[in-house]
Amino acid sequence: MEGINGLELSPKKNEYLKFILEQEGPVKTTDISSQFKVDPSTTTKTINELSTTGLIQHIPYRGISLTEKGRRYAGFLVRRHRILELVLTHYGLSAEEACDAASMFEGYVPKDVVDKMCNSLGHPTTSICGRIEHDTCCCCPKDLGGR
Repeated sequence: MEGINGLELSPKKNEYLKFILEQEGPVKTTDISSQFKVDPSTTTKTINELSTTGLIQHIPYRGISLTEKGRRYAGFLVRRHRILELVLTHYGLSAEEACDAASMFEGYVPKDVVDKMCNSLGHPTTSICGRIEHDTCCCCPKDLGGR
């Protein structure tokens, strides 16, 4: 993920990408609108903006899916959230508090900081929300998927 620092997109667009990744298949605009409780026209506008990034492919009436670049980027976004929430639990926050707090500021934490946190935590493989994938990580040993 060379040249990516994790600050390229708005927090809302990042949430859309993570949601699409979690669905593991084409997602309809109405699914996104329902998930985020926004008007379908707002979702369509955001999807059109995301289409210009090369992170998603939108085929009208068929759905939205991530490109390979989009899968890597969304994978980083999930990894960033899970690393941040893991750090916050080390400071006494409950699982729910850590998840909520990480969601509030994760969009402002660049990739190099996440990589340093990952390294200092010993490259954890699990967090409160699930498995931490390391295939978007440059700081991890190769056997964890790092580069």
